[in-house]
Amino acid sequence: MEIKRITNERLGETVFCARHSSGLEVRVLPKEGYTSAYAVFGVKYGSIDTSVKNDSGEFETIPEGTAHFLEHKLFESEDLNAFERFAKTGASANAYTSFEKTAYLFKGSENIGESLEILLDFVQNPYFTQQTVEKEQGIIGQEIRMYQDLPDWQVMFNLLKALYKSSPVRIDIAGTQESIAKIDADLLYRLYGSFYNPANMVLSVVGGIDPQEVFDIVERCVKPVKGEASERKFVKESAKPVKKYVEENLSVAQKQFLLGYKEDIAEPLLALEDELASQVMLEAIAGKSSPLFKKLLDEELIDMGFGTELFNGFGFSCVMMGGTSADPEKTADIIRKEIKHIQSSGIDPAAFERAKRKLYGRMVMGYNDIDDTANLLMNLHFNGYEPFAELEVCKALTLEKAQQRLAVLKDGSSALSVISPIA
Repeated sequence: MEIKRITNERLGETVFCARHSSGLEVRVLPKEGYTSAYAVFGVKYGSIDTSVKNDSGEFETIPEGTAHFLEHKLFESEDLNAFERFAKTGASANAYTSFEKTAYLFKGSENIGESLEILLDFVQNPYFTQQTVEKEQGIIGQEIRMYQDLPDWQVMFNLLKALYKSSPVRIDIAGTQESIAKIDADLLYRLYGSFYNPANMVLSVVGGIDPQEVFDIVERCVKPVKGEASERKFVKESAKPVKKYVEENLSVAQKQFLLGYKEDIAEPLLALEDELASQVMLEAIAGKSSPLFKKLLDEELIDMGFGTELFNGFGFSCVMMGGTSADPEKTADIIRKEIKHIQSSGIDPAAFERAKRKLYGRMVMGYNDIDDTANLLMNLHFNGYEPFAELEVCKALTLEKAQQRLAVLKDGSSALSVISPIA
């Protein structure tokens, strides 16, 4: 493998990058003085991938929740499962499925090379039987029911269902009871072959590890495969939400809400500049030092848990604002009016500079955490960016760019999701 070094002089950090002959991208950031290391092996296959190309080259619908289901099953083998193997090296292992990816990971302070070999081995060697699949359907079914009772989870997915008509982002990551019942061992093997292609994956390792050792292990353990990874389907949405308001009653002490603004995107992915400009814009207009936050807090409409987020990925982008509130509709009304005022008057330059410095500082500090850094390197690759790209883009952000992102916040593209106490 040809190894490329990418250095950020300001941070004093270097990422070693290489592409294996299989197509696997490998990124390693050694941390001097660190005794532990964190590795994440990611595949660009998440809950939004509810279709796969068949032999005729046409997209075919697959059951919702398959990426999450496959994640659960991949830890199994005919002999010891992956968790039992990691226990022998002293590493702590886990995995997660998000909207856009599935990630398998471990963290340890000894036997790092051996743990890395286990990680690469079990992810590349699926083992499914119909009996174990049926057992897992019951386990994941319980997980689905559990999440249906979590107010934070439900207020978000209710908002996504109100905003999006066709995009699979509106679907729970674990799927539904009905969808997972359609999964069998043959389907899992087929989907594994369609998505778990090394060219559709990335290995990111950060911490007390020698980069050359990582590359040597990859050369020894990663197997080339035939064919190409399945293409991801882009589902185009209109800017108009499905509903303007949705409410659900759950066992909560106080009402919770999320106000969402859906962005009309022409391309599958939002540019990194737009993403970071949106974060700065939101901090400037609704962060904890903003007049809007102070007004809502003074009127006892929110508490310190109020926050904002740009929620975006392949085929979707929306702004979310929310928290707990005694009167979500009044709160949303005040937010909407303040946004219109700022759209007319412009973002305060001083507030923009504070928000930009805060974001940049938070990103720099993030490199002290090996977990966050490894996941960041993975995400940057999946979105088509080199290491440290987010720092350079943030430094170059202008007030004008943040002003442009205000245009995303349109009343006609918004919806309000509320969770209320059971009467």
